[in-house]
Amino acid sequence: MGLSDGYSHNIFKLGKQLKTMGLLVITDAMINRVNENFIKGKKTHIFIDEFHVVFENEQSAAFFNSAWRQFRKRDAYPTGITQNVEYLLDSVEASTMLSNSEFVVMLNQAYQDREKLGRLLNISDEQMSYITNAQSGCGLIKYGGILVPFVNKMPKGLLYDLNTTKPSDRK
Repeated sequence: MGLSDGYSHNIFKLGKQLKTMGLLVITDAMINRVNENFIKGKKTHIFIDEFHVVFENEQSAAFFNSAWRQFRKRDAYPTGITQNVEYLLDSVEASTMLSNSEFVVMLNQAYQDREKLGRLLNISDEQMSYITNAQSGCGLIKYGGILVPFVNKMPKGLLYDLNTTKPSDRK
């Protein structure tokens, strides 16, 4: 979890018993930083990787759901990133946040996830074809009420090396 002003937090090494408390402490710290920046007139970008982890239990899910609304009201731009969309779709809080998001980027999705996403975001079967067996760099963007398919293939080289998320491509 990170903020645009360089602060980052990691719960990777916390055990199961401490993970919930760690998430609550980190979320509270993020709320405080967003409030400080808002008072100073600064926008804050918040990036939460492995976003599904926040919704693994009721306590952190409810607290973060409240924080997400506070972020948006205080000129912050929260971004949730996950490969495990199924966990988000099984959570009422996360599904509500997702359906109220103005901008969603979807890449290749498993069948069950596509079905749930289609219902939640009102995506037609034809549009769903863009996230069915999609190649790397291809998918569907939801921007407000508009759905746009995209192809974002990047040739190997310096820009590719800087942007790849594939461990096998890193040098």
